[in-house]
Amino acid sequence: MPHPNMPPHSPLSRPIQALHRPHCGAPAPVRTASRAMAWRVATFVPAVLTTAGLIAAFTDWFAVGGLTPFEAVIILLIAFSFFWIALSVSTAFLGLSSLWLRRNPVSAPGPVLPMDVALLVPVYNESPADVFGNAAAMLAALASEPHEHRFSLFILSDTRDDAIALQELRAFYSLRAMVGPDAPVYYRRRTENTDRKVGNLADWVENWGGAYPAMLVLDADSLMSGPAIVALSDALSADPAAGLIQSFPLLFGAHTLFGRVQQFSNRIYGTALAEGLAKWTDREGNYWGHNAIIRSAAFAACAGLPRMRSRNGEGRLILSHDFVEAGLLRRAGWSVRFLPGIGGSYEEVPPTLIDYVLRDRRWCQGNLQHLRLVFSRGFHAVSRFHLISGAMGYLMSPVWLALLVVWFLVGGGAEGDVITYFSGLNPQVSWPEMTRFNGVSILAFMYAMLLAPKLMSVGAIHRVGIRLRDLGGLRQFVLSVLVEITLSIAYAPVLMVQQSVAVARTALGLRETWVPQARRGGRYGWATLAQFHGVETVLGAAMVAGMGVGVVTLWLLPIGLSLLLAIPLSALSGVNLARHRWSARQLGTPETINAPRIIRRAMVERRRFAKLLDAPDQVAAE
Repeated sequence: MPHPNMPPHSPLSRPIQALHRPHCGAPAPVRTASRAMAWRVATFVPAVLTTAGLIAAFTDWFAVGGLTPFEAVIILLIAFSFFWIALSVSTAFLGLSSLWLRRNPVSAPGPVLPMDVALLVPVYNESPADVFGNAAAMLAALASEPHEHRFSLFILSDTRDDAIALQELRAFYSLRAMVGPDAPVYYRRRTENTDRKVGNLADWVENWGGAYPAMLVLDADSLMSGPAIVALSDALSADPAAGLIQSFPLLFGAHTLFGRVQQFSNRIYGTALAEGLAKWTDREGNYWGHNAIIRSAAFAACAGLPRMRSRNGEGRLILSHDFVEAGLLRRAGWSVRFLPGIGGSYEEVPPTLIDYVLRDRRWCQGNLQHLRLVFSRGFHAVSRFHLISGAMGYLMSPVWLALLVVWFLVGGGAEGDVITYFSGLNPQVSWPEMTRFNGVSILAFMYAMLLAPKLMSVGAIHRVGIRLRDLGGLRQFVLSVLVEITLSIAYAPVLMVQQSVAVARTALGLRETWVPQARRGGRYGWATLAQFHGVETVLGAAMVAGMGVGVVTLWLLPIGLSLLLAIPLSALSGVNLARHRWSARQLGTPETINAPRIIRRAMVERRRFAKLLDAPDQVAAE
């Protein structure tokens, strides 16, 4: 039956795909081959050669006195984790090279034809003032931007809380009154949130997708400028081979210390990695679930997700669906492109360390699920690599933790390690002597590789179009870089342990609850912090105690202190920098110090909707 706040139905068939068989539907009408082989060689060969060199160095170092099988496993684990670091360095170098050599923007592959584009905003128990404030800002931006397309806004609610749902409805009526009763602004709330966000979007595609050749999928916290929305629409219209085009979302709205660290890192260092990734992925790009425009018919025809069979035979939802949907589109011949050069695409960030970890646990569960999908029939090799790399982003943490534990137990030398000290037994591995020279050399090399993408990006901010005055000036910018690096080093061991816990929870089959992401800076009580960070604190205390009695190498002191101080570091993460004038500019980015018009407009609209929703119920009769 017709929905009162939605347009007439326009069904679009969405067949469920089989992952154990090749794509059997109609292929993309225009199939194009990737032209990125040279860029892939330039990216992967240096990473492989650097990793091979590291293997040779560690093998030579460990081989003194003979190489045991256990030591060989350690070397392989080191190489396994280091490859991904080396790949990020080469990707950033490729991106920076592209930025330096770029002279003119890439021209569109074809003419831009007008399209009907649906702006889809799936929500689940979110703040209606923020959601509709962002929506109002985007509609106003589009109204003042010249374009040939026709845009319609859909708020697709899966909200379970009736009080929040009532506020959504009030906000919707207010938004429609603001833009005019005939404006294409729609709202739908599902009675059951079957299959979560996947089901929410599938419901729209199957019932209304036929009327809209393109859908721009947003998130509850997404914000895009008028030029960004038009540029994505133009790009899809001009490229008939494109099934999906992903923008590069920048972070905005961070007020807490931890939020600012993420926002600063994303803004200053992220562009180089994004440019490099766009170069070597070419038409085999990835999808991050939001701030991307998709050809509706292509998505419906070839990206219908099946359920995965769990250990007990139950069909289970594919959680990190976006990676898989991108693979399915490419399998059918559609190109999946990443265009980081389109500015004005934004999203928000978890405000505290705990909020970040809770979100990370959900992502970990979904990304590890991808390992079962790597060998799906017909997937492009690069699509398979995206699935692997998403999982490796989490599996690296338990690998590093295992190496840390080995170093903790036997890193003090043959006569002074933890195992010998407490048991008198010789361990399976005799960690080579950590002299001042080789200790400094190894740590310097590791830190140099970790910091290389950051330092290269710092030296090229002018190529990204960032002005120093929008970063608070040269002195403030240098201070922000030093603070970000220091805090990233401090939080890295804590995140390593927490991600290892997330991997363990997934391996044990514990399901993570799907809850709305925290958007506001919050403070947790000390009891909550102690319970949440108990594992890190105990491990850090053991490391520092071992150093005190001389059985743990002092080279682990920075890691030990970070773990020991996990509770106060977590408390520090929620400090609101915007509360005081002297701290408001710390770790500042252009989105903080000189916010673009779309962000300023969104903040005004959010406050307006918050005030409206706090007032007595005045919903007009419909």
